[in-house]
Amino acid sequence: MYLLLGDAPDSVGGIQVYVGEGDDISARLTSHAREKDFWERAVLLTSKDANLTKAHARYLESRFLQIARDAQRSELVNGTAPPLIALPEADVSDMEYFIAQALIALPVLGVNVLRVTTIAASNVVPASQARVAVSAPRFTMEQPREGLTASATEVDGEFTILSGSHARRTQVGGGSYVALRERLEKDGTIDTTTDPALFTKNQVFASPSAAAAVVAGRSANGRTSWVEDSTGLTYGAWQNRDLDDTTVGAQIPTAVLTL
Repeated sequence: MYLLLGDAPDSVGGIQVYVGEGDDISARLTSHAREKDFWERAVLLTSKDANLTKAHARYLESRFLQIARDAQRSELVNGTAPPLIALPEADVSDMEYFIAQALIALPVLGVNVLRVTTIAASNVVPASQARVAVSAPRFTMEQPREGLTASATEVDGEFTILSGSHARRTQVGGGSYVALRERLEKDGTIDTTTDPALFTKNQVFASPSAAAAVVAGRSANGRTSWVEDSTGLTYGAWQNRDLDDTTVGAQIPTAVLTL
């Protein structure tokens, strides 16, 4: 199994992903390097016992695609969605265990495209009532003239606008996030039948600025637009308060996970 990953600022989550499987991964990657120009990183997943059959790989491919669609953290490049093939019950159990281990290991490499949000909000509720972890910081973006109030949180470095938050009903300017806004309207994440528009579910963004731009309907600086509720600090000031304790690791272009 393998994932191809590439940055895409105007896509949901700011990243594109391709999920694939194959017997000779090196040959597949060589082919993809010629035919797909979006990807910059590859993550390979294999079994320590080398006991994955072709049927297992096809099952895993289908399940990973399903999980990626449900997670809504990326734009899937796959043109097809293979059906889930039938496997013996024991094999299904083994494959689901493989998947569970992959979902634990991938975030360690900074790969969150299969990660399902842990913020609970199964129904559309007012932003002030959206449920989040008690320890998670809360941010608010307000535009009084437009009657807009949006709430967000950041969990494990991921900036998420909460269900029930407001957004400007129509775009008023250009910018790099127009396509992202249009995609969120098309898939129902943003309901524009109300004024102001409403987020119908929690939505992860690649950055606070991407989130702010979608809310404002124009380019916006997320570091100054969002204010942390408990301290009154802008996002940028809140983030920099612990700057001396922050370390940034290097990206790993290619990684192999043996599960």
